[in-house]
Amino acid sequence: MRKSGILMPIASLPGRFGIGTLGRPAFDFIDFLKASHQTVWQILPVSPTGFGDSPYQSCSAFAGNPYFIDPDILAEQGLLEKGEYEDLDTGADENAVDYAALYHTRFTVLRRAFERFSKWYPDDYYHFCYEQGWWLEDYALYMTAKGLSGGRCYSEWPQALRSHSREAIEALYAEHEAEVHFWKFCQYEFRLQWNALKEYAAEQGIRIMGDIPIYVAADSADVWASPELFLLDETGTPTDVAGCPPDFFSADGQLWGNPLYRWDYHEKTDFAWWVRRIRYALGLYDILRIDHFRGFDTYYAIPYGETTARTGEWRTGPGMKLFSAVKKELGEDVPIVAEDLGELFPSVRTLLQETGFPGMKVLEFAFGGGADNDFLPHNYPEHCIVYTGTHDNTTAADWYAHASRAEKAHATAYLGLNRKEGYAAGLVRGAMASCGQLCIIPLADHLSLGANARINTPSTLGGTNWVWRASAQDLCEENAKKIAEITDRYGRG
Repeated sequence: MRKSGILMPIASLPGRFGIGTLGRPAFDFIDFLKASHQTVWQILPVSPTGFGDSPYQSCSAFAGNPYFIDPDILAEQGLLEKGEYEDLDTGADENAVDYAALYHTRFTVLRRAFERFSKWYPDDYYHFCYEQGWWLEDYALYMTAKGLSGGRCYSEWPQALRSHSREAIEALYAEHEAEVHFWKFCQYEFRLQWNALKEYAAEQGIRIMGDIPIYVAADSADVWASPELFLLDETGTPTDVAGCPPDFFSADGQLWGNPLYRWDYHEKTDFAWWVRRIRYALGLYDILRIDHFRGFDTYYAIPYGETTARTGEWRTGPGMKLFSAVKKELGEDVPIVAEDLGELFPSVRTLLQETGFPGMKVLEFAFGGGADNDFLPHNYPEHCIVYTGTHDNTTAADWYAHASRAEKAHATAYLGLNRKEGYAAGLVRGAMASCGQLCIIPLADHLSLGANARINTPSTLGGTNWVWRASAQDLCEENAKKIAEITDRYGRG
């Protein structure tokens, strides 16, 4: 059955708290999706943001972003008073996330809430800590130690703590128990609010597509607590790091800097960490998109210390062995979407076919070649997810404005683009009309917004990356009606 949805990061939701939250703004967006006849809400990773404010460089593969905790809900729980959070500085522009302002104000609010919460921990909190202890304990300890060290990377901590010795961990907990509980409290509240939102989405017929990065950050609770999973030397320093080689888009390639996996170790454990990670993610989401899927087939390894991705080599990943382990534990029909974009070897296509996961087709990539371009709609398999663009692409309107003359001519002839309809609207029409079983359109493309609504530009840091926010006016009844019309026209919903 043909379906459609909207790509909208939680951070980009409108609201008065400087960033989208799991409160009223998220519930209102679900109502907007339903009014628009959509059935899928695709989000980006909900993990805490890291280097460059990116959700793909998080300090934890499992934690939720404390910024998404809604203060109004905390007030309803009796943990805050309105005056304690209504007038905080969240940045000068309500349509852009100011991470620096959030860093200096949001945790003050959360600590006030925790002060009241900690007077009597409820049984449900202890149950949550026990149930999630397999990742939560190390995350809370890591965040506590990181705070005590002034935010320095764990590799700069005292040796005993850096090496995760039992004695150092016990001492840290004994001396800073309240701080450890604060970080657990943040995750507890995140999960309470997330579960309520997820339940409401299900009641409205909306499935949530989540997202996990293939790699974890070098400075993370995961690497600190489980160094055996990664390619590290005896000091805990990565021997090689992740990235992409030079290509048409970047002469130096992309140097991500994430530690690579010790795949031989993972195989010996029947990929237990990966099975657990995917099981956990599918407890949060209805559908799971795995970023950089090609890295499971072949991945690019860059020697640690290089300043660009020019020097590196391709290595062989775990391939189908990993996904056979996942399917054995979680079922043959595990709802995974493979982000299979970028330079693909034939072996990557073979792996995608073997897994049975749908891949992705991006319309903005379609018009730079001939009729055999895989991203042209007449070449799409039905079993795929179609996009005008992803969070790493510019908006459809900006793409057309800056496309080459040949690309514009090709797109115009192929899709019948015209000024009256609007060029972005025509690209949306082309994606929605395609045979792909699921079509996901970024909200900015439904609204024909320009470059200011771009979410991320790969290989760049800071600036306008990860900051765009929609306005409440963007989610009006008129826009919902317009989206519903094109959805119905092409038999989606």
